Amino acid sequence: MRFLGIDYGEKRVGLAISDESGKMAFPDQTLPNNKNLIGEIASICEKKEIERVIIGESRDYSGKPNAIMKEAEEFSVSLAKATGLNVINEPEFLTSHQASKIQGGSNQIDASAATIILQSHLDKLNLKNQNGK
Repeated sequence: MRFLGIDYGEKRVGLAISDESGKMAFPDQTLPNNKNLIGEIASICEKKEIERVIIGESRDYSGKPNAIMKEAEEFSVSLAKATGLNVINEPEFLTSHQASKIQGGSNQIDASAATIILQSHLDKLNLKNQNGK
């Protein structure tokens, strides 16, 4: 099963894709957050045979949704309608900051943040499967 990870941002949206076994996440690309975004991601999902989408659920230090979360939730609903795929929220905290530590000044920070989000989900899923739950 191949997964798509998304780090949704106001200006840019980072994408990561898993290997076919759904065990490892890899940075893919960063797209501008514009009117073409849903169509571009739907096309990527079709071309790469994505079966499930994981999007970062951004919260502030007190655990409340960040300002971007309302927009991200609307995006998730639109993407699910456009692709027919399950779009699952994965809790994330400071993934862009963590990615910038890894990438430095690279233009792949958003895709790397998406990779961290996706890998977190895959690790939980694989652990659950290993434990037979």
